[in-house]
Amino acid sequence: MKQWLYCVMAVLLAPPLGANEMPLNMTKGVTNISGQVYDLHMIILYICCAIGLVVFGIMIYSMIYHRKSKGAVAANFHESTKVEIAWTIIPFIILIGMAIPATKTLIAMEDPSNADLTIKITGSQWKWHYSYFNEDVEFYSILATPRDQIEGDETKSDTYLLEVDKPLVLPLNRKVRFLMTSDDVIHSWWVPAFAVKKDANPGFINEAWTRIDKAGTYRGQCAELCGKDHGFMPIVVQALPEAEFDAWLLDQKQQASNAAEAAKAALTETLSKEELMAKGEQIYLSTCAACHQPNGAGLPGVFPSLIGSPIIKGPVDGHINIVLHGKPGTAMQSFAKQLSTKDIAAVVTYERNAWGNDSGDVIQAVDVSNAANGGNVDNSTSTTQPVSSDNQTEPAQTDVQDVVATVMPVDLTELTHEELMTEGLQVYTSTCAACHQATGAGLPGAFPSLIGSPVIKGPVDQHINIVRNGKPGTAMQAFASSLSPRQMAAVITYERNAWGNNTGDTVQASDVNSHGQ
Repeated sequence: MKQWLYCVMAVLLAPPLGANEMPLNMTKGVTNISGQVYDLHMIILYICCAIGLVVFGIMIYSMIYHRKSKGAVAANFHESTKVEIAWTIIPFIILIGMAIPATKTLIAMEDPSNADLTIKITGSQWKWHYSYFNEDVEFYSILATPRDQIEGDETKSDTYLLEVDKPLVLPLNRKVRFLMTSDDVIHSWWVPAFAVKKDANPGFINEAWTRIDKAGTYRGQCAELCGKDHGFMPIVVQALPEAEFDAWLLDQKQQASNAAEAAKAALTETLSKEELMAKGEQIYLSTCAACHQPNGAGLPGVFPSLIGSPIIKGPVDGHINIVLHGKPGTAMQSFAKQLSTKDIAAVVTYERNAWGNDSGDVIQAVDVSNAANGGNVDNSTSTTQPVSSDNQTEPAQTDVQDVVATVMPVDLTELTHEELMTEGLQVYTSTCAACHQATGAGLPGAFPSLIGSPVIKGPVDQHINIVRNGKPGTAMQAFASSLSPRQMAAVITYERNAWGNNTGDTVQASDVNSHGQ
């Protein structure tokens, strides 16, 4: 019988003793915090195993040595003060023993202070946007698994659904602070190797941090059910030595500069309908097809069909506007920062001519730039090519000087205070609320409150300057390149009069446009 009991004890003790070698156990990760979490996990596991061993050991012993067949007679008593005290005090001591290391670990996990680098992580259906504060580097990270693998036409890779076109790059041995929010629904940024798992909530900022000890590529995914493509929202982090990270950062800044030059050059280009359709199809399949389906039919009740849609059949500027700025209250995102003017021109052209829509419209990058700056698409120019009777397009000749002259039209129309407040609320909600909160209260220690702020209550010129040019050394970005003068005027008017600020100031696009001149 003793040998049998020894076997039972060996079976009970073997799993915790070899737990760190088990493939299904929690991993130690590559950060100090993940190591602490792993150690805490193992401590709790050992405690639970010990409790189980004692409890089940007593039960098994009692069943064997106090069974009826051996003549055992059950004791007859009503209560025992000693037993009552024992089963109250012993669990209390066990819980205290578990709470002390758990509290220490949780406090360490929630301390993002004194960070060397701050990165804003924004989740949206279904991609991640990373913005490196004070470095002018930002990009979207999108699933890169080929569609053929997803549809089962190709053999799946080892990193199936855990690969992206552009990973988040982090340095070793530096404390990195994450500020997490969302554009639409609740997401959750989870990288097991860092022991970081934090919800990204729309309109709020959550904080987390990490310090990576080992170079390599680490993978995770969205851990919150966020919609139909929840499983297609991976996270890939590449950890580099500090010197390599600094070199990568410089390279990203150069790429951003090159992209800006390319975008500027694109405004003077006139592409044929065939070129735009080919490029537009690629962008549509990689960016839009997840919602509207590859055949444009949408998903009834969830995502509208683009076949014969009122947007597709309506004015071109309305179509461009909804691609640029999205549609509040729906799943339609803003693509102004995700796609270049050339890309948007291509995908709008494709949508207006694919699946039997056949509008004949051909949109150029300059049209998108005009719409982004408050102007209208001029269909009388060469940007829309006439369709001949045999359905063949004839590229129109363009005077480059005429195009250059209309590249950046500025809408300086004066609006009423009420119109500015209405438009300002929309701009604030889509652009500013993720940091300063929908209530304007900010996030103490990260983003200042706008309620009674010295900037809000101070001179209008100062307010315009910080919105246009940002504030070096802080998380406040420059919006001169992403918002039109009219949009900046609207949001400044809104901020100076919302949440009880009530300055009475009305700022017009002309005030913003003439600032600094």
